[in-house]
Amino acid sequence: MSITKTKKTELIKEFKVSENDNGGSAASQVAVLTERIRNLTEHMKQNHKDEHSKRGLLLMVNRRKKLLAYIKRRSESDYEALIKKLGLRK
Repeated sequence: MSITKTKKTELIKEFKVSENDNGGSAASQVAVLTERIRNLTEHMKQNHKDEHSKRGLLLMVNRRKKLLAYIKRRSESDYEALIKKLGLRK
């Protein structure tokens, strides 16, 4: 259900914006959130009555939505590349 430390590190390395980026950039945050959302979505398929996890899932989806809107405001091309790379829809 949760994301492993190694998986998180791999995602940050793959999506980092600069050499000094340790996961603080919006793109790497979106990548980590996407992985967590996918894991929690699988959990929710098995445990559809888990209201606490459902709330956490909704909070993560909304946080990712806000970060994606921020990226889109700053650079449309970066936004397009990121959602294509993550396999998200607009």
